[in-house]
Amino acid sequence: MTEAQDERVADLERRFRQGDPRALARALTLVESGHPWGQALLKRLRGQGQAKVVGITGSPGAGKSTLTDRLILEARKRGERVGVLAVDPSSPFTGGAILGDRIRMMRHHQDPGVFIRSMASRGALGGLAGATVAALSLLEAFGFQRIFVETVGVGQSEVDIARVADTTLLVLTPAAGDAVQAFKAGVMEIADIFAVNKFDLPGGERLIQELKGALELSPPRPGGWRPPIYPTVAATGEGVEALFEGLEAHHRHLKEHGLLEAHRLERTRFEVESVIQEWGRRRTQAAEDLVARVARGELTPEEAAWSLLRPEA
Repeated sequence: MTEAQDERVADLERRFRQGDPRALARALTLVESGHPWGQALLKRLRGQGQAKVVGITGSPGAGKSTLTDRLILEARKRGERVGVLAVDPSSPFTGGAILGDRIRMMRHHQDPGVFIRSMASRGALGGLAGATVAALSLLEAFGFQRIFVETVGVGQSEVDIARVADTTLLVLTPAAGDAVQAFKAGVMEIADIFAVNKFDLPGGERLIQELKGALELSPPRPGGWRPPIYPTVAATGEGVEALFEGLEAHHRHLKEHGLLEAHRLERTRFEVESVIQEWGRRRTQAAEDLVARVARGELTPEEAAWSLLRPEA
């Protein structure tokens, strides 16, 4: 960077450290776009702060946004500053977010203790944007004590949230086929806590019993944690306080068994892998001739990948 550019980054960092939310929003934009200024700022700020990171996942329509809204209220009652990263589906053609509306959380838009940011998944199969971990680092450095990451809700492939969050909350609903989805390999194993939302609908008790039966057959969790199941009605707030206490109990479990540091290392590993994946995608898009040679059988995919990833002379 030039001296003038370095000064602008330093000014942004100064305003960030002073608690200017506009500086936070600007920093998030720079990081999400991969701008060099964002990377320089992130390098200076990374590792500051220790937030409780809760990943909220589940099928579309399970009421994740409404439940997140209620959990924000519980956190604010306890005096916590709250950050929210809402990862929206994005168009596979334009990369733009398809949803992007956080209407259910609009009650918090004037609360200085709450910051909500939508991010586009940009086609990430795990339901997370590649810049999610970098954004988490910025929110931690800004002083948020709890961060909720609400993911796209794409089903079985959404296991990446467990690599990013300290606590993973899986939201299911009765009479929606969620029990079948939850029993698929990979989905039951990622959840530290289950919420059966819209419990006032028929089939709530049956879903809880099915989940209990499935959990008895699942492998033991680190430190002997047994995932609890909480019935909730997010629309009215019923059961949300008990759910929040469950999140607190899991965080205490992680601390007591020395598991938090391993979580943070895995989060960083996920971030590095995401950068590599994005580099590979961009290089492949720019290598039409190479892709055509694979299609003609002149190269194997492995040979093409090696030529793309090989350090340039």
